[in-house]
Amino acid sequence: MHTINEAATSRRASARRSPGLRAAGKAIVTVVLAAFAVLMILPFLWMLSTSFKINAEVFRYPIEWIPQNWHWENYRKVWTGPNAFSIYYLNSIKITGITVAGNLLTSAMAGFAFAKLRFKGREALFLLYLSTMMIPSQVLLLPRFILFDHMRLINTHWSLILPGMFTVFGTFLLRQFFSTLPGELLEAARVDGAGFWRMFWQIALPLTKPALVTLMIITFNWHWNEYEGPLIFLRDRHLFTIPLGLTTYVEEMGTNYVLSMAASVSSFIPLLIVVIVGQRWFVEGIANTGLKG
Repeated sequence: MHTINEAATSRRASARRSPGLRAAGKAIVTVVLAAFAVLMILPFLWMLSTSFKINAEVFRYPIEWIPQNWHWENYRKVWTGPNAFSIYYLNSIKITGITVAGNLLTSAMAGFAFAKLRFKGREALFLLYLSTMMIPSQVLLLPRFILFDHMRLINTHWSLILPGMFTVFGTFLLRQFFSTLPGELLEAARVDGAGFWRMFWQIALPLTKPALVTLMIITFNWHWNEYEGPLIFLRDRHLFTIPLGLTTYVEEMGTNYVLSMAASVSSFIPLLIVVIVGQRWFVEGIANTGLKG
């Protein structure tokens, strides 16, 4: 009896200690993750700080994280110089905007069809379509170049826009999300006389906002930073996108680090804005798209 009482007392003591232990564990994890976050963000802070300095202040030790004098003219030189950065911005906005809009539309239609429409060979066709993700994109560069050369699309923005409007990943992502929608919802709409297009546009699509925002952020980030495609398909400098234009700009600036950093910060700002605006739906979309296979 005495042993049983001691065991019960020990369990009660452990139960009392466990909330404190869990809190301590969470605190340790938080501190470790915060330390890694600081390590990841330090290069960006150095880049931002350097963009407001002069070259003589760049390599001072210890590092001056906050410049004594803020040289805003660095950004003016980047945007209004002989090779103005604005042309690269406009090109990237045009290509990325059209590509993202087209990708969202085609992926949503294909994802809805694979998730909710019943037709013969649907699963086999989806698996075949999904298997193309195993093909490295570099393998398709030569056939794509030959095709676009015959179509006279080389050295045009359409050589970058058209391939990006159709993606297997986008179809898969939205198909997973559409699969989580209750079938009773669409059955009720069908009973009321709604066709497939109406069910897609007015019922299913508005419910997929988190998945659409998730795909938008991923697609925007990919095409805004794409370097390989513009390098191969674009020749004229006035058609360059930001990654290709930034590389050219840095090569021309040579050891003028402050202007190179100002150009790099300028290229990073749109990505930051898109992620900040859409982060709430991004987290929700990632959480929901894997609930049902």
